[in-house]
Parts: sequence; C-alpha cells; structure tokens
Amino acid sequence: MKNIITQFSRAFVGLLFIISGLIKLNDPMGFSYKLEEYFNANVLNMEFLIPYALIIACFVVIFEVVLGIMLLIGFKPKFTVWSLLAMIVFFTFLTFYSAYFNKVSDCGCFGDALKLTPWESFTKDIVLLFFIVILFFNQKLINPLFGKTPMNLTVFAVYSLCLFMAFYVLQHLPLVDFRAYKVGTDIRKGMEIPEGAQKSVYEMVFIYKVNGVETEIPYDDVMANKVPEGAEFIDRKDKLITQGYVTPIHDFAIEKDGSDYTDSVLDEPKAILFITYDLKKSKKKGMKKLEELHKKALEKGYLVIGMTGSDTETIEQFKSEYELTFDYYLCDPTTLKTIERANPSIVVLEKGVITQKVHFNDIDKVNLK
Repeated sequence: MKNIITQFSRAFVGLLFIISGLIKLNDPMGFSYKLEEYFNANVLNMEFLIPYALIIACFVVIFEVVLGIMLLIGFKPKFTVWSLLAMIVFFTFLTFYSAYFNKVSDCGCFGDALKLTPWESFTKDIVLLFFIVILFFNQKLINPLFGKTPMNLTVFAVYSLCLFMAFYVLQHLPLVDFRAYKVGTDIRKGMEIPEGAQKSVYEMVFIYKVNGVETEIPYDDVMANKVPEGAEFIDRKDKLITQGYVTPIHDFAIEKDGSDYTDSVLDEPKAILFITYDLKKSKKKGMKKLEELHKKALEKGYLVIGMTGSDTETIEQFKSEYELTFDYYLCDPTTLKTIERANPSIVVLEKGVITQKVHFNDIDKVNLK
C-alpha cells in the first residue's frame, strides 16, 4: 500500500509540475510580468528583483519541467524531492500571503490557460505539499526507470529542449495563445456582458484614521453615527463583496487628447496597431522597423496607429528619435502587455477582429491585403 501511494504521488506531482511548467514556458514573458507584480512594493517589497524578472521566470519554469521529468524517471531522487519540497513550501507561503492579504488576484501558476483565485492557488499548493511530503518520507521507493547513461541523456535533452523553447517564444510569440486577445477574437464581443449575467456586489465603506490607524467603517455604521470620537475622515471607496461576471476583455480603450477613439478604430475595415506598452522599455531593433511597415500599410489603405501607456513627452521624444510619422494613442499599459508580449509588436484588425499578431522580429510576415 505504501508503495502504491508513493508511486501515485510520484506520477501526480511529476505530471502537474511538467504541465504547469510547460504552460508558463510557452509564455515566459507573461510569467515575468506576474513575478514583477509579486516583487512590487505593495506585495513582497523586493523591487530590486524586477529588472531580473524575466531571467528568474525562465529559470523557474525550466527547473519546474526538469524536476517533473526527474521525478518521473527517478533521477537523483534525494535532490529532486528536496528541490520539490523547497519550491512548494515557498510557493505555498506566497499564495497564502497573496490570498490572506488580497495582494495578487491570480498567482499565474498555469499562466493564462487556467485562472485561479488566490485561495484556489493556496489550496492547490496545500494538496501538492501533501503529496510531496509523502515522497519525502518514502524516497527509497522512488526507483530509477533506466540506467545511469539513458537518464543523464534524458535530463540533458529535456533541459536543452526547454532552453530552446524559451529562446524561441521570446524571439517570436507564444506557441499557443491562451489570452483573451488571441487571433480570431472580436474585441467588441469580448467586452460584452451577457444578458442575465451575475453583477458584482459592492459595499460603500469609509476610511477614517482612528488612533493613528486607517480603519474601514461600513456605510451603515457611518449613517448610524457609530464613528469613533475623534476619528479623522480619509477617504471613501467601494469594497467588492461578491465578484460578478467579468468580461474576457476589459480596460480596453483607445484615447487621445481626452477623446475616445475605441469605436472608430474598431469600425475600420483594415487597421494596424503598433503595441508598445512602455516606449522607454521598447527594443530599438523593433522600433526601427515600424515606420517602413507604416508606409507600406498606408499604400494598402490601412489605418495605422501606435498604442502606448507612455506620457506625451516620451511619445514625442521617440517619434523624433525613430522618425515615426504615425500617431500614438493611449491605452492602459497592463492591457497592452496582455494583448501582446513583444515590445513593440504588431496587431492587425479587420472591423475589430484580430486577424494577425506578430513579434517585431517577424514584421516581414505581416500580411497586408
């Protein structure tokens, strides 16, 4: 019985680590954005790690896949189980901290393929921890499946393939797009709320400073004069009580000079968007290619605009530096990072439907009709 439980745990943990790792390896840039969210001052306060988020993301996802393979084939069981235990203890702490203090809305464990709430992520980690502890106390039952040389070659091959995959998707785009803005998506429909969909429930709360501490006081208590004597009013906010239906696409807007151009751009029969969520973080190699495509697209009758979250001064600076003659419109930078992973990248629309998405390295592959 002990051996059956151990082998089940071995298969379950190994496969889950491989699946989770491969999903994130398909989009390491997206996972790096999630790590940046964790490193933020409002969460772990480790902002010094933000510049290294992509490197850390690649290391973690490759290690995750390799560990899963190592466990399944029985390669170096002691090192493997200790590594699995260290990783799951750390991530269990992280997901609990995130859930309890409501810091991060999605852990990113399965990328954009499967969204988990903070408490669902924590529950998943507790289950994994349970099975890894079983493996920890039964390491002697984790026997190798092959001889030493075949196992060394297997691990090396998996590691090499993971490195190649990470390099490839970073130089191009994710092999599989799990995001709400994948090719074939009608942006307008993605923003629609179905009839009869559950609505979010909010509670109005007031924030007062009570004895030097900011305290939330419910609306009813404020109306009933139950505010502590001497409390100082700070702010008012709407607190989410029950989450209703969330549209796949939200916070998508195209603005310029205080006007909204979302509908007019989505109405265009042929449009090209140059997505650059932060011009200061854009790649020079990519920025140099945009104007040439812009001119070719104009000849074919396309509307061409840039979309960024950068300020006006930065926009003018970059337009001058790269001699760009198209206009930049404003959009939420988080939304732009969700739309596309390269900075810059190209998105082709036909009446609001995404027909093509291209990394700047593949700009020659943009299909101009």
